[in-house]
Amino acid sequence: MYGRYTQELGVYAKEEAARLRESGQRRSGDRSRTLDLLEYDKGRCAKCRICTVRCQKFLISRVGEDWIFLILLGLLMALVSWVVDFCIAICLQAQKWMYGGLDSNVFLQYLAWVTYPVVLITFSAGFTQILAPQAVGSGIPEMKTILRGVVLKEYLTFKTFVAKVIGLTCALGSGMPLGKEGPFVHIASLCAALLSKFMSLFGGIYENESRNIEMLAAACAVGVGCCFAAPIGGVLFSIEVTSTFFAVRNYWRGFFAATFSAFIFRVLAVWNRDEETITALFKTRFRLDFPFDLQELPAFAVIGIASGFGGALFVYLNRLIVQFIRKQKAINRFLMKKRLLYPALVTLLISTLTFPPGFGQFMAGKLTQKESLVTLLDNRTWAKQGIAEDFDYIGHSQAWKHPQLNVFVTLVLFIVMKFWMSALATTIPVPCGAFMPVFVIGAAFGRLVGESMAAWFPDGIHTDGTIYPIVPGGYAVVGAAALSGAVTHTVSTAVIVFELTGQISHILPVMIAVILANAVAQSLQPSLYDSIIRIKKLPYLPELGWGHHEKYNIRVEDIMVRDVRYITLNCCYRDLHNVLLTGHLKTLALVESAESMILLGSIERAQLQSLLSQQLGRPKRLEYIRERAAAEKKRLSVVSIPGSEDGGQRASQEVRFQVRGRCRWMGTPGSLYTAEAFLSSSFFCLHIFSDSQNLCDLQIAEWEEKQLDEQVNFNNCKIDPAPFQLVERTSLHKTHTIFSLLGLDHAYVTSIGRLIGVVSLKELRKAIEGSVTVKGVKVRPPLASFRDSGTSSSENEATELHKLWDRHKSMSLPREHTPSESDEKSQ
Repeated sequence: MYGRYTQELGVYAKEEAARLRESGQRRSGDRSRTLDLLEYDKGRCAKCRICTVRCQKFLISRVGEDWIFLILLGLLMALVSWVVDFCIAICLQAQKWMYGGLDSNVFLQYLAWVTYPVVLITFSAGFTQILAPQAVGSGIPEMKTILRGVVLKEYLTFKTFVAKVIGLTCALGSGMPLGKEGPFVHIASLCAALLSKFMSLFGGIYENESRNIEMLAAACAVGVGCCFAAPIGGVLFSIEVTSTFFAVRNYWRGFFAATFSAFIFRVLAVWNRDEETITALFKTRFRLDFPFDLQELPAFAVIGIASGFGGALFVYLNRLIVQFIRKQKAINRFLMKKRLLYPALVTLLISTLTFPPGFGQFMAGKLTQKESLVTLLDNRTWAKQGIAEDFDYIGHSQAWKHPQLNVFVTLVLFIVMKFWMSALATTIPVPCGAFMPVFVIGAAFGRLVGESMAAWFPDGIHTDGTIYPIVPGGYAVVGAAALSGAVTHTVSTAVIVFELTGQISHILPVMIAVILANAVAQSLQPSLYDSIIRIKKLPYLPELGWGHHEKYNIRVEDIMVRDVRYITLNCCYRDLHNVLLTGHLKTLALVESAESMILLGSIERAQLQSLLSQQLGRPKRLEYIRERAAAEKKRLSVVSIPGSEDGGQRASQEVRFQVRGRCRWMGTPGSLYTAEAFLSSSFFCLHIFSDSQNLCDLQIAEWEEKQLDEQVNFNNCKIDPAPFQLVERTSLHKTHTIFSLLGLDHAYVTSIGRLIGVVSLKELRKAIEGSVTVKGVKVRPPLASFRDSGTSSSENEATELHKLWDRHKSMSLPREHTPSESDEKSQ
């Protein structure tokens, strides 16, 4: 590619397009010829093969590869979701069967209630740790990092898929307060990545990295859509939690795949006779003529504000637990040795507290998360004026009834206990999420407010002579959307709630509560996913603080690394060798010369390694051996006298020395090579002599030194002629926007075409985290402290540019030798 660099880019682009078009026509011609040859095949399956090839050609050409991929992805994720839910239901039913079968002995009931989840959680943790530790946790923080452009090793592999599915099934089947929305986003991304590899066998379009990122973005929507049968909310939720800037061209992909997946998921439920027809997952029956009164809006606003504080507290508590365990070195070392002990102890504690005959009777401990949510969304009022006996408890609602306590105490205990239990359970090293537990807690809080309103207004609200009773189920819907939105910093939870319940009657209260909850939570704590990113120290770019954009007096020149690793156009292979040894950068800058420092492009590390291996590799060594062997043969044929035995023996011995030395040089010591391979003679390598070894080592060193001193030929090297560049006076805000929008991991800093530094995610993250503290106080870098904030006018900028031009004409760029700072960068 560099051979084309001297030409105009337009000419090179035309030639490249013509070459690609010609290769595409050649491939299509080969396919057509293959189809023509199949028509002459008289075998049994010839017609089937012809039909298959024609159908494949029609589908790819007419329908489009994206449609096929998205249909397969939606179908696959619907099957996975249904199978996982089916297995989870069996596990939970088995626990209840064991508990109910031992009702004659409370101690045996306790053992069955506690042992069952401990075994499942321990198996999930051990299986995940052995097969793929990357499957631990939610998956949304890692997907957010991957969609940002960072490659996470072994995260989208088949082993991770197996570990995630089996580990998630066991974790949720244990009955612990864990969720599945985040893991399903990861599972859908895994399916998309594996499906892309499979589809690349039929067409090269899925080998494109940008296309894979687009499909991963659609997969995130599919994961939420098939989890709750909420395609619209799934698309919006995936955009909010995984993308800083979203490409609108991916919008239809997400909606199409999520809708298809949700449809198949509900059809499978009907096929399994779980549902009579396709309905909402948690269908409610609120009245539609008058769902709420305007006088109830302050209560909904209170739910939103309180949920904002509660969501921030949940994120803080979750992070506090993880940091406490990590900071206690003795506990951390012990748990690292006994990896399965921590999940077993946490599960034992939570199971003991939820044991129904024990403390669980005060908090509806025998209900699963799904059963709890169904009862909380019930539109009937549980108590009037705090008297629980006024309500006829039927089915699962009976778990909320206690002879000594009223409904309010039961709900308060449920909220408090489930709150810290969920925050603790989500720290277990198993595949799990936190959305569903938070959703249930929010529904319980909304139900508590709704029951309180029903107790304060037992006769309902009078409007136009008509009495409308309070509907506590509507408050539960508002609370669920508000608390889950506060924890995740999303507004799309409102849409998810509408699709889950099948009713949109409470759209105004839900939106008010969700917006207020987000406003409070975002001002106090980061989202749960951003908090996990900070805990795991993932290479993700944090967001800028509120209202401080105009106050940032930081520029690229303040944070850039000035000691840049680069190679020159006229460098030798020794320079490449030294650069590759002294650093681990993935990309190196190519400059015209060390004096001018004009940036010509960038080269990947793999390309430089390929150039070096071609120069010092095995083929070139063999070529040199053949040349030396031919020259040696020619010299011996001149020196040796025909008919002289001594001369013949000396010649044969000398040749044996040379051949043996070459055999060792070729990298296979101890093996025997015939002299015919290089000299076309009948001598063999028989002995190893120290003289020949020393001679061979000297020849190796001499040959390598000559090869390393040769100038590098970049004609067959792929060079990026237009790497991303910034000028030294670019502001921090603009740099952050460019990095976020384009998904960059580094950018070179130039001044009038000259390379003067480089900025990576590491430097940008340090600048942002050092610029804004918790209280919003700005900490400026050293150079920024000497800069006057009032010198931003056009005249001053022009004066600075003139000074910069004069300075660059009069002096060259100084080179600093501090490799430690640049080596740590991950470009």
